[in-house]
Amino acid sequence: MRVVSAVTAGMGLVGLLAGTVVAAGPPDTPKGQVQKLSWGRCSADQKELNEAGAQCAKVTVPLDYADPGGRTIKIAVSRVKAKSPGGRRGILLSNPGGPGGTGLANTLALRPTLKDVADRYDLIGFDPRFLGESTPVTCGKAPRPAPPAETTTPREDFERQVRAARDTARRCQEHGDNAALLPHASTRNVARDMDAIRAALGERKLSYYGISYGADLGAVYTQLFPRRADRIVLDSSTDPAATQYELFQRSGEPAEAALDGQVRSDVRALLDRAERHPIAVKGQRLDAPLLRMIFKQLVQHEENDPRLASVVADLKKAAAGETFEPGPALSGLLELLSSPELESGMVGGAIFMCGDGGWPAGGWPEDPATYWKNMQHSRATQPVFGPYVNGMIAPCAFWGSEPREPGTRIGNDVPVLMLQARHDNNVPYEGALALHRKLTGSRLLTADIRSHGVYGRGNDGLTPVPCADRTVNSYLRDGKLPAADLTCAKPEDVR
Repeated sequence: MRVVSAVTAGMGLVGLLAGTVVAAGPPDTPKGQVQKLSWGRCSADQKELNEAGAQCAKVTVPLDYADPGGRTIKIAVSRVKAKSPGGRRGILLSNPGGPGGTGLANTLALRPTLKDVADRYDLIGFDPRFLGESTPVTCGKAPRPAPPAETTTPREDFERQVRAARDTARRCQEHGDNAALLPHASTRNVARDMDAIRAALGERKLSYYGISYGADLGAVYTQLFPRRADRIVLDSSTDPAATQYELFQRSGEPAEAALDGQVRSDVRALLDRAERHPIAVKGQRLDAPLLRMIFKQLVQHEENDPRLASVVADLKKAAAGETFEPGPALSGLLELLSSPELESGMVGGAIFMCGDGGWPAGGWPEDPATYWKNMQHSRATQPVFGPYVNGMIAPCAFWGSEPREPGTRIGNDVPVLMLQARHDNNVPYEGALALHRKLTGSRLLTADIRSHGVYGRGNDGLTPVPCADRTVNSYLRDGKLPAADLTCAKPEDVR
């Protein structure tokens, strides 16, 4: 359920929101959005939806909500109808995170954890605008990257990243009709599209589950459409007052804390070597920035610790020049790194990171010298992840077009159930506390684990947090928030 979002988060595309300036939202019901939908079989790519008997349709929405009579785009939606018509609550939407994650089948994928609750809702999936089947935007084809040289330096690695970010920005801005479309790729507009879906379905309110970027999207929805929010669940959210770059920087310290003992020593030795001589494995050379991205991905979940140890052991063999066959963990990562899915996920993330409010685009500094300075300064206290979270320069630094609107300042009393892992090193716990204070009607459930995502972990092959799953399902079923904030102890089998 979270493969794309996890990868893009590791590459600096974590769902981060630049919330800096108050701006009024649009009316609760977008004008012109009451429309008759043409439901039919989902596309051949949506095998899971078709097997579940879902139907799909397209909702027409304005490209620019400030010009509702102007150009329109199509939002792909799916629907699995409630199985308990007499006990039907309404519609449940979701977003899988990213940003850049498609979500047409995401709400259906929650069904194993939702259990009987799934029967009470029409399960509605959607691809956010410009992604998947929703008027998709593509960037110009990326050139085949040259492999790292046999020798390098940290400065050379950094300059190569700057060139790549600049090239991505150019390819996205100059391709096709993107210059007209991309200024409208924002979290505010995705929230408006969600409300257009609600209106097109003839519903007075919507319920929602969002994780990571999806949680931030849900918070924006409550701000723009407080009277349309029914039962809202936000899983693994961020500080709405920080820029995207600031939030990415903040993920370094908890990620560093996830490494200890021999693994930390081995990881540092591998990075020291890769900063001079990239490590060759199965015809690929892995430089230090790439290794840091891999390690950041692996430390997100406690259950990944054996995989991390396996990857480190294989990399040590490669660094020593041994001939060996990589284990499943490293082989899978190498395959993913060369897959088109990674490039598309990165581009999808950039589209929304750069379109959200703030200037430069998304709040990312424009001057590469800022990243280099922060990167070098961080080495003293965060030698493993500091150079990564401070030095990963996003295409937004070179985006060249200003977002049409400011970010959304969050502050409301809509009832919301928030979930957060105490040791989340992707979106740190302090960010959730900051959002919790802004959402004065919220209750916060804390899971005492290292994880990115709390609800439905069993769907991803991770150890479930039964206390969290029960609390979410009870809220979606009965509409009652916990009487106070609560903490779920660590499940026994991840101790």
